[in-house]
Amino acid sequence: MEHPRRAQILRTIVEDYVHSREPVGSKALVERHRLPVSSATVRNDMAALEEDGLIAAPHTSSGRIPTDRGYRVFVDQIAALQPLTPAQRRAVQVFLDGAHDLDDVMERTVRLLAQLTHQVAVIQYPVRTGDTVRHVELAAVQGDALLVVLIPSSGRVVQRTLVLGEPVDEAGVLELRAAVLARVLGRPLETVPGAVVDLPAALPEPLRGAGRAVAEALTALAAASDDHRLVMADTANLARFSGDFPQSISPVLEALEEQVTMLRLLSEMQQDERGVAVRIGSEEFDDPLAEAAVVATGYGPRDASKVGVVGPTRMDYPTTMASVRAVARYLSKNLGD
Repeated sequence: MEHPRRAQILRTIVEDYVHSREPVGSKALVERHRLPVSSATVRNDMAALEEDGLIAAPHTSSGRIPTDRGYRVFVDQIAALQPLTPAQRRAVQVFLDGAHDLDDVMERTVRLLAQLTHQVAVIQYPVRTGDTVRHVELAAVQGDALLVVLIPSSGRVVQRTLVLGEPVDEAGVLELRAAVLARVLGRPLETVPGAVVDLPAALPEPLRGAGRAVAEALTALAAASDDHRLVMADTANLARFSGDFPQSISPVLEALEEQVTMLRLLSEMQQDERGVAVRIGSEEFDDPLAEAAVVATGYGPRDASKVGVVGPTRMDYPTTMASVRAVARYLSKNLGD
């Protein structure tokens, strides 16, 4: 946002509303935050924020609350995530170190994340099927785009189209394909991320950018080819926030219960430079989650699987984002050890 004072006012409205669940008025903002401007100035700024669709007035109040778009602008302005406190870090380490096997690690992870965030915690993890890579096909399409097709032994074809910075000629595509096949053909799907990690370095300089993109795509496609399980904790937390779902929490509960919607959304979420992915309300969501927010991040080899939380859009985003990222990092370290 180009206007610093309006950005500050939006931030304080979000923070106050998340904390109190009460619509925020201009007078309260000036008094509570000791803003160096008058209530009239704040009212003008709030009117501009409302015109931009970042805040709105509930029917029963003269105060304002953030819209989904307002939350998005707020989230995008969070420059850096605060680390967990030393006490929290020790608690996380002790809690996860006590696990006996993979299932126990996953159960402990979601319970821990639910406790830290007071939201519903979810974790997606692959159930090994024994599938191997039957074939990989690469094809140049539409100028600088490259189609990557993975065919596992199950026969369930998955594909992704990559937009490269520059086109790769036919000879380059053949060289890239040969390098990929030499690394992954006949291998178990779960070993694909490790098999392609050195792919870029093995290619000539002009193909290394395309090699990195293909390696990332194959890692994601191999994860998508596995059957995934969704483990959840504290779905009862949604009931605590039932007032934050204007229609009903039922669609959200149903989406969690049937798992297919959540698994698809988690697999599609792309984390940003801060290491997290945040989806808010109706922006890109299917109807069942139109009134919810999801904060997730990757864990494990090449961040191919996801862990995160589901809750109302009135969420403490900075704390939730930091907690999700921290738990994912501990989880990756735990699995690596």
